[in-house]
Amino acid sequence: MFLLTGSLAAHEIESAADAAIEPAFDIRRAGATATDRLMTFSMELAGEAGSIKPAATGDLPGAGVAAYVWPTGLDPATVGFDKASGILALAITAHPDFDDTPLFDENADGDPANDGADWHSHWVVLEKAEACGAGYKVRDVSPGVDALPSTAPMLPIALDSPGMSPRLDGNAVRITVPMANGADVAFDAVTAELRVHPQGKMPLLCVTGVHDIASGDLSLPGRVIAE
Repeated sequence: MFLLTGSLAAHEIESAADAAIEPAFDIRRAGATATDRLMTFSMELAGEAGSIKPAATGDLPGAGVAAYVWPTGLDPATVGFDKASGILALAITAHPDFDDTPLFDENADGDPANDGADWHSHWVVLEKAEACGAGYKVRDVSPGVDALPSTAPMLPIALDSPGMSPRLDGNAVRITVPMANGADVAFDAVTAELRVHPQGKMPLLCVTGVHDIASGDLSLPGRVIAE
């Protein structure tokens, strides 16, 4: 059992159980801590974390993505995107139809291009999009024109692949990323489904469904606690 204790309890986000939500995506609690150089985000679920992934279709167009996401109050420029360009979110995703972490070999088989189905991390910039089922998309960009982090896979979306390994253990999801001055940053927690546009058009990567939002309204009520 994953537990958040001590001073974090005053700034974590509690989320009531909901029998209508698949337990692997039913958020019960979310929190975050920071040292002088690292931030750790965590999420406790009603069921087994990471136990459900999208079904493989064999094609990138229309491919599904499962995600555990922490939207934050950080400016996207903090990690290398354009300043004030949307909501900077840390995401743990799995998608068996494509690999968007070309610099990293998550399954350690010697091929860095075949492990999209394994849970891995991204920084993404989210923005509102009426064309998307859940009202949000990963921001569409033009590599070489819009600012992107050095570890971005250079896709036409605001997505970075920093290579930080998530930990999914029992009902807990946890990830640590390098970030200075992270204390008191606002955050929320979301479980969601995304989908690549079936014709490869814009918006390229839509949030098509939301399982749960820890705050209920994406108000980012959590605060990162200094350790």
